[in-house]
Amino acid sequence: MNNTGPVSGYETYDQPPSPDRSARDRTAARRTAIAVCTIADIAAGFLGLWIVLHLLDANQANPFVEFVHGTADWLSGWAQDIFTMDTEGLRVVLNYGLPAVIYLLIGHGIAARLNQA
Repeated sequence: MNNTGPVSGYETYDQPPSPDRSARDRTAARRTAIAVCTIADIAAGFLGLWIVLHLLDANQANPFVEFVHGTADWLSGWAQDIFTMDTEGLRVVLNYGLPAVIYLLIGHGIAARLNQA
């Protein structure tokens, strides 16, 4: 009598071990977390770059400056004119800086949560 089978009397066949699904799931979660972090960092980078370009009084007619400004406006559309200061520089820092910080907090928070799973 062979005691290697799960139930005596039944033949067992050598089967390859099933792939470790938890390792694949962790790898997928890490990759997703990296993607989320990267997207949040790029969004915050555009917003921060626009703040710097505005404070340094960059040429508004330059195509690169126009692209950065348009992208920053699109990314911070939901937060436009939350702060209405008389000082233009402070207004830009607050209206574009707040979305940048929120993108970073949410993006990195989601990534941390994905890495814990």
